[in-house]
Amino acid sequence: MARSALSDLPSPTWTNWVGNQSFIPAFAAAPRDEEEVASLVRQAAQRGVGVRVAGAGHSFTPVVETDGLLLDLSALRGVLDTDPERKRATALAGTRIHDFYEPLWEAGLALRNQGDIDTQQIAGAVATATHGSGTRYTSLSGVVRGVRLVSATGEVRNVGEDEPDLLHAAQVAVGMLGVITRLELDVTEAYRLREQVGLRPWDDVMEHWDELVSQHRHFGFFWLPSEQSAALYKLERHGQRMTDQCYVKVYDEIGPDVPDDDTEGRRVDRSYRIFPMVFDPNFDELEYYVALERGPEALHAVRELMLTRLPDSVYPLEVRTVGADDAFLSPQYQTATTSISVSGKPGTDYWDYLRSIDALLAEFDARVHWGKLHFLTPERLHALYPRADDFIALRRELDPDGVFLNDHLRPLFA
Repeated sequence: MARSALSDLPSPTWTNWVGNQSFIPAFAAAPRDEEEVASLVRQAAQRGVGVRVAGAGHSFTPVVETDGLLLDLSALRGVLDTDPERKRATALAGTRIHDFYEPLWEAGLALRNQGDIDTQQIAGAVATATHGSGTRYTSLSGVVRGVRLVSATGEVRNVGEDEPDLLHAAQVAVGMLGVITRLELDVTEAYRLREQVGLRPWDDVMEHWDELVSQHRHFGFFWLPSEQSAALYKLERHGQRMTDQCYVKVYDEIGPDVPDDDTEGRRVDRSYRIFPMVFDPNFDELEYYVALERGPEALHAVRELMLTRLPDSVYPLEVRTVGADDAFLSPQYQTATTSISVSGKPGTDYWDYLRSIDALLAEFDARVHWGKLHFLTPERLHALYPRADDFIALRRELDPDGVFLNDHLRPLFA
């Protein structure tokens, strides 16, 4: 099979899903297999050209941007293997999260947890520590048990549990260690969920925080600062007052004898049919994480800031929890967290708002979501991520010339 030469590759404009990131790479390619990925990376490295991977474009940050080679791994798609005995699944990097549903279910398996958007490519979701909710479960990165990685020299390397430090670095690498071509994930037995949704006053949710976190498989909510907030995320109003209410969602595992249900405020179905939620790309998002036990204090502070100093900030405040893991750059490195997300309207100057949130949550030692807008500095990186130096050392070892860095990542990780 003929391999593409960089000089032959067209370079269309790339734009992410919400349109806040856009650029024209020098070269763009959609390799058909791992061999072609390796060939393209090798050519780029030899010419001193940087390489980034596009994924499905769900990041709000410039993690994809490059003036070199941009790779689209959409052709590397599909679940390759399911192992019910070991409870493992292997998939190609460009596999969408929703591509896992039927192959896993047919094998009596399911993803342990997931977020509410299921169109991301699995490698991109893992690279940025994309997550669902529930302190008993990690992000998607935390269930990665092995990857195949194309290094900066074009060599293919298998990284598994026999190299724990390298695996923990690769679990959340934001594309800086190489191009992941396939992943092995720890999955679980197929399960069904009961979803219950309802409005609860802010004070009621805060009063019962510990109970809500501990007693449900998944718990999360949108706090609505105004009457206009719910419509922005298409949340049901049902004629009720929405200001200062929490749109609460709890999921609990349910046995096979309970029939499927789809009534107002309640659903029972297969797990993968309950998790997804459809969003219009009408927001740009910042998401920070504070230690679980400091969640209520941080949330009270953010709410007060939004109500008193930022009255025009009407997008819902999204709150979830995430379990601890061991990935070096994970926001959940060895600690369960409270996830706090705020959004601004595309096309508006929302930076003062986001910087105010950043300054406030810095007081709570907040870590960042790598795919969401953030203001992390090198000083904060090393203060907040105990294994940052170890990650950087491994990155330099695997990619001494910084082929997989870009202008967004270089100040933090060079």
